[in-house]
Amino acid sequence: MTQQGVRWTAEQVLALAPDAASRKAGSKLAAAGPWSQAGTSDEGTVWGLCKGSGSKPYQTVVDVADSSGPAYKCSCPSRKFPCKHALGLLLLWAGDAGAVPPGQAPDWAEQWLEGRRRRAAERTTRTGAASGATSADAEAARRRAERRAERVTAGATELEQRLTDLLRGGLAAAEQAGYGLWEETAARMVDAQAPGLAARVRELGAIPGSGAGWPVRLLEECALLHLLDQGWLRRESLPEGLAATVRSRVGLPGSADGPPVRDRWLALAQYDTSDSRLTTRRIWLHGAESGRTALLLSYGAAGRAPELSLPVGLVFEAEVSAYPGGGQLRAALGQRFTAPAPADIRPPGITPAEAAARYGEALRDDPWLDSYPVTLARVIPTPDGDSWQLAHPESDLALPLTPSARSRPGLWRLVALSGGAPVTVFGECGHRGFTPMTAWPEDPTGQAVALC
Repeated sequence: MTQQGVRWTAEQVLALAPDAASRKAGSKLAAAGPWSQAGTSDEGTVWGLCKGSGSKPYQTVVDVADSSGPAYKCSCPSRKFPCKHALGLLLLWAGDAGAVPPGQAPDWAEQWLEGRRRRAAERTTRTGAASGATSADAEAARRRAERRAERVTAGATELEQRLTDLLRGGLAAAEQAGYGLWEETAARMVDAQAPGLAARVRELGAIPGSGAGWPVRLLEECALLHLLDQGWLRRESLPEGLAATVRSRVGLPGSADGPPVRDRWLALAQYDTSDSRLTTRRIWLHGAESGRTALLLSYGAAGRAPELSLPVGLVFEAEVSAYPGGGQLRAALGQRFTAPAPADIRPPGITPAEAAARYGEALRDDPWLDSYPVTLARVIPTPDGDSWQLAHPESDLALPLTPSARSRPGLWRLVALSGGAPVTVFGECGHRGFTPMTAWPEDPTGQAVALC
């Protein structure tokens, strides 16, 4: 049981899964059959032994009440985080109190918990010592920043010339040159220490092979890349907020230097994106008192899920500090005062027309913004030919779903939750449409349903 004495729902547990395969495998272990010696403590620890393919059962323990987020330990060889055994144990704990009764944690679980407490205390000591030390190389850091800015400027200037050559020669040349042209240009931007420019260049390389209408899309993206180049080259004349956004888009690191905002934060959505080098986790939060929306980013090496995980629909009290930039919603999670727990909190919703207008307003501060987080109130998922849209019963405007959203299993969970009745939906609204991430039924006591 958590410190608040309330167990999670199955949806909140499944929101922790790193992928669909883990959700399916964990659900199969949500019965009492494979488990023995399962139990839970008042401090928020859940443990159990799960029968596997070997002679010894897997030792699985989860700390669900830690203010830094749920933590897991399992003796299985899986590299997924959490593994299917941790998910199965939490699902069993959430659905069958009799199968996971209160009790005293076994020695192997207590040893892991004690190690976590000791490491947390050591981190606190190191942080306090570091914060009390003065920086002796501030001038050296300033010089490094200046040298990097010079390299980025050289890269942006070179990229402007390459875009100019492309347009003079015609967009058809991009299709004939193939992806190698863009990869070589992206490598030059990496050498210039501008990873943001490199990423956008690689995206350009995929457009000529993306199907009918690619020249229009390529021209649009070239224009946005040109705008970013010019923003960097003329950053000294930009308003500070827009200049900070340009620095962030180019790929320069920033720090969350905004004043800490203490609030009760609702975990709105959580999803991962991956490439060959990195797994990025995005977590959207809503402040119950401040009304703010914040984005937390967490990273893991390729093939490993990031450590930060917040179950969708749970609320915790913490401090959050914003990163610089006009209209930027990214924030850093600071001190946490409570563990995540259920609460009857929902973000206020708006109409599809207001959502589209809000995205348009956000583009003024960040012209490179693909989407913006909004919550739609009283919308109904409705088929529209081969696609779907979210329609408001009292409005003429409906938001189409993005192609990626139409191919996800979450669409059918949304349709089933609605059943033709209005629902509240949180997601990202952009020029490609709306991507639903979390939904609530019309009933104010209904639980959040994760869609991604």
